[in-house]
Amino acid sequence: MRYLATILWAVLITFVLSYVLSSMAGVALDLVATLVMAAIFSVVVFILGDGLLREQKDQ
Repeated sequence: MRYLATILWAVLITFVLSYVLSSMAGVALDLVATLVMAAIFSVVVFILGDGLLREQKDQ
């Protein structure tokens, strides 16, 4: 459930950010690039949450 919520929030936040930035630039919204960025953001959050930050907390 934790991973699903992270993916959902990553997609929503990335979509809003892409929409605003593309509107400001006057270009069309690229959905594929938005989903790729959401996937990268999710992977980074998974690595930080399960790996790096948890190890520091245990020490």
